[in-house]
Amino acid sequence: MTEQKNRPLPPALYPGKVILASGSPRRQELLGLIVPEFEIAPRREVTEKCDPMTPSLKVPIALSQLKSKVYSDLLDADTLLITADTLVIVEGEILGKPSNAETARRMLRRLSGHTHTVVTGVTLADRHHSRSFAEQTKVKFGHLTIDEINNYIEIFHPFDKAGAYGIQEWIGCIGVRGIEGDFYNVMGLPLHALYREIKAFPL
Repeated sequence: MTEQKNRPLPPALYPGKVILASGSPRRQELLGLIVPEFEIAPRREVTEKCDPMTPSLKVPIALSQLKSKVYSDLLDADTLLITADTLVIVEGEILGKPSNAETARRMLRRLSGHTHTVVTGVTLADRHHSRSFAEQTKVKFGHLTIDEINNYIEIFHPFDKAGAYGIQEWIGCIGVRGIEGDFYNVMGLPLHALYREIKAFPL
């Protein structure tokens, strides 16, 4: 069971057990801002592939639904399962997690000086209901030098991050000129929308 330490707890948002099926430390930290106690599902292998004809903006929802099905056996009575997927999209091109430093370097060069869209798809599910939604945030990057890109990759190793960057890290401080939408969505969970979706989820 994960709960917040050394800070006031928010009010209970869901009357039953909440399970987050994500190994991302950022998602776990973010969910703790609105859900005082939740469990983290054991890691499972998920083949993150969907129909190639799926529009890029719809891919994160499709992947969150795929993950939800993989963990559906965890749904006991009064249990809410949360799955999510975040992608960076620039001019229709999907940037997932880089597999190595060269891929991360290509992604950051692609983002430099451009505006991209971060889309997070989220699926909420219990034994009887399933609800999916997506949130979009536009992020405008200033121009990054090759040295800045190389230094970031060497020090921060952003291989577990869509688009090869974390907005909360050094690269976000020096590179992001502005955002339009939910800041937390760029980190991996759209907290404003998620809070309201959990409140409205049928019991």
